[in-house]
Amino acid sequence: MEFTKGHGTGNDFVVLPDPDGTLDLTPGLVAALCDRRRGLGGDGVLRVVRAAKHPDGVALAGEAGWFMDYWNSDGSFAEMCGNGVRVFVRYLLESGLATPSGGTLPVATRAGVVRARVEGPDVAVEMRRPRFHEAATASLGGLTLTGAGVDVGNPHLVCALPAALELAGLDLTRAPEVDASVFPTGVNVEFTTPGEPVDGTDAHVLMRVYERGSAETLSCGTGACAVAAVALRDAGRETGVVAVDVPGGRLTVTVTADSCWLSGPAVLVATGTLTRGALRR
Repeated sequence: MEFTKGHGTGNDFVVLPDPDGTLDLTPGLVAALCDRRRGLGGDGVLRVVRAAKHPDGVALAGEAGWFMDYWNSDGSFAEMCGNGVRVFVRYLLESGLATPSGGTLPVATRAGVVRARVEGPDVAVEMRRPRFHEAATASLGGLTLTGAGVDVGNPHLVCALPAALELAGLDLTRAPEVDASVFPTGVNVEFTTPGEPVDGTDAHVLMRVYERGSAETLSCGTGACAVAAVALRDAGRETGVVAVDVPGGRLTVTVTADSCWLSGPAVLVATGTLTRGALRR
């Protein structure tokens, strides 16, 4: 089995080329691939398959040639992954599987078709505009916070820390407790504090995230979009540019009247051949 390893601001993925959708990808295989001691290690798996060859992508084949079949590291599915789609696009371009048309490249996902463009070392992807939902609480180590519910193709709960607390002090080795009646399929939980002003932006936010199906990650692209939308709302704005610092680096989010652009580095670090039998536990 061929593979590529890539990351976007430290949010890392195992990329599996499977153009015709013939790979028998199972939850157990995904979990084994993402195991950081016995496998390749990763926050998730990106299977590269033609949209017409995947049951979840065939309806979108007329709009996009390739489908991002994204799996969390525990073997569960996810609707969208902002950093994942940016790494996915980098792979398509560097492997020669696709070329931009009119400066952009469409990609089919479980959350619909998104467009991407290359900006030097960065890849920017246009996703749906974040939509606000009902507030909910998240409990973590005796701390209970009320957060904003945000949909970016997948669910998020954005929780601002009190001024007296620091992000570094949070223990994210366990999942925050969240009301399952509000988020029946689980939720990504972001914890934020304000940052110092950054030139060319309308807000600057520091963020840590616990992703459903992957635990804490160094970065979450859709989470950054959710955080940016909340920061702009709190500033009395509906659109604008927000710098979001995650443990793995900086992402720039531009919220427009009808969409949301996520931009940041997308890097491919290794390619190789995997001995599938060695992944058996």
